[in-house]
Amino acid sequence: QVQLVESGGGLVQAGDSLRLSCAASGRTFSSYGMGWFRQAPGKERECVATISRDGGITYYADFVKGRFTISRDNAKNTVYLQMNSLKPEDTAVYYCAAVYVYRIGAPPPRTREYEYWGQGTQVTVSS
Repeated sequence: QVQLVESGGGLVQAGDSLRLSCAASGRTFSSYGMGWFRQAPGKERECVATISRDGGITYYADFVKGRFTISRDNAKNTVYLQMNSLKPEDTAVYYCAAVYVYRIGAPPPRTREYEYWGQGTQVTVSS
């Protein structure tokens, strides 16, 4: 079982930056595609970004493209989400998730595809 623990959330002002981290257990971290998702109260969980096993291929939702960057360090079993130019509408609980994949490529942005989930970290952006 893969265990994921997010950190780095907090309260920031619009325009600020924040970096989220997700630490994963296990020796086979590099076999998993990773994703960041977020969910605001009363809203559906939505995909923010995904990254391939080796970090070479990424996917971004339109609403974060150009502002957020997903990356990973397989030696540290960690995936990151660098968030710049934060907006109030970015306020949500952010979750990292893992899915075992057999081919290189960014994993899909579909929530139901992911096997393992972290507990989430709250990001609040004030104006």
